[in-house]
Amino acid sequence: MKLDCKVIALTYPSGKIMKSRITELQTAQVADLDEKRWAAVQARDASADADFVYAVKTTGIYCRPSSSARLPNRKNVEFFSTVADAEAAGYRASKRASGDRTAAAAHRTAVVAEACRLIENAENQPNLEELALKADMSMFHFHRVFKAETGLTPKAYASASRARRLRGELGETKTITDAFYGAGFNSNSRFYEASAGLLGMTPRDYKEGGQNSEIRFAIGQCSLGAILVARSQLGICAILLGDDPEALVRDLQDMFRKASLIGGDSSFEQLMAQVVGFIEAPALGLNLPLDVRGTAFQERVWQALSKIPVGATASYAEIAATIGSPKAVRAVAQACGANRIAVAIPCHRVVRRDGDISGYRWGVERKRDLLRREAEL
Repeated sequence: MKLDCKVIALTYPSGKIMKSRITELQTAQVADLDEKRWAAVQARDASADADFVYAVKTTGIYCRPSSSARLPNRKNVEFFSTVADAEAAGYRASKRASGDRTAAAAHRTAVVAEACRLIENAENQPNLEELALKADMSMFHFHRVFKAETGLTPKAYASASRARRLRGELGETKTITDAFYGAGFNSNSRFYEASAGLLGMTPRDYKEGGQNSEIRFAIGQCSLGAILVARSQLGICAILLGDDPEALVRDLQDMFRKASLIGGDSSFEQLMAQVVGFIEAPALGLNLPLDVRGTAFQERVWQALSKIPVGATASYAEIAATIGSPKAVRAVAQACGANRIAVAIPCHRVVRRDGDISGYRWGVERKRDLLRREAEL
């Protein structure tokens, strides 16, 4: 295995100018988000129920966007990402809430669960029209309901499901041909067209542990300590944090056992600077492609994590409920632990039900520091 590592020391500008700029951006982002949320409330959009609740200052109650309650005056409304946030602010649930939720919510969950089973078990992946017809919904409505329940679009869910099956088949079967038939592909051409996008490399290279694939990486310094950023041909595949740069390289080697690890050049240093800047100021966002490789369930969890706003937190139970699997709290915690793209997939924003900070792959102190920093923005 080729290993050419270069340590890059990077810093990020700080001070009143940067803080002012971040505040301006945050204010604009919050205003835009609130207008979108108010539009969902006016439309009584059930597909937005998993995303936020709105509270009415004059009555002291909070509701889901689809609530049948009379629409309040806009100036009396404020929004919260979670029920816990609304209750922490002193609001109580609307008495209409349970009646609004029960039958409709149960029906939506059942419809989406059936669609997931169809996607996972079908030899030929059903398209959106077929899934919507089976659910007795329009394609547009089904697409919105499915994404609200799972955190993924039907197409993304199907891709994650097929990728999981393909990885499993490549690990268990003796030949590539056996693998593509086992994963539900019915022709060589369709298999090879899709496999690079699903695996990030050729099927044979994946079966050989990433042999012949290239992962470019660099190591730098940020306020959280050492940081390693790695990129595959699909996008950023790892952001690792720690105290020992050599240990981070070993972690990367374990992830991509037979890939060629190549130290980044000057253009990679620019990407590294973007990531370090994002770590220091998460509110600015990270407009870079991510190479996210997980099971369908893990990707649902990671999508839900990405919706937690900067400065907010959610419990493992709330994430489980958001993705339509309220009993899968332990599985949600395991998915958080499996995340290898720190901060960009913000598993640090997930806490225990009582608000206490739980474990973190890169250390509880880093998690506490990230949350403290985001709360001050």
